[in-house]
Amino acid sequence: MKKALAPRLSNLALLVALTSPVVAAGFQAAAAKDIYPDPAVAKDELKAALVKAAKEHKRIILDFGGNWCGDCKVLDHYFRQEPNASLLKKNFILVDVNIGRFDQNKDIAKTYGVPLEKGVPALAVLDVDGRTLFSQKKGEFESMRRLESSALTDFLKHWKQ
Repeated sequence: MKKALAPRLSNLALLVALTSPVVAAGFQAAAAKDIYPDPAVAKDELKAALVKAAKEHKRIILDFGGNWCGDCKVLDHYFRQEPNASLLKKNFILVDVNIGRFDQNKDIAKTYGVPLEKGVPALAVLDVDGRTLFSQKKGEFESMRRLESSALTDFLKHWKQ
């Protein structure tokens, strides 16, 4: 009888935890946070990033994705963890480019050689003059949830100035 009762108690404990106001609020806050701004602002944000990159001698990372994308959320989380957050702040300007449902900002992706059909998130690295140094060609980060944060750390270290 103890064995039969134990799974029910575990499920009950999980249900109570998930329905508690504190846990529920945390899930809602995470789900409500948009990473990618309105697709219409991408060109202006890219122009501003190019000016800032030249002034601050930093490279630009273009992060193509959508707010519906789970792997994009993992990438965003990894960008905010140390040491990635410090590497990013010191060496790069991040521009989140909203691709809608693969129907927005395709021209920007094409300009920088990012094949969106390989999946998102997809990254490109630009130098201070806006020239493409790297563009993701094989969907390297599209399965971000299967990668460790250290994969992003290695990427940032490799592409910093």
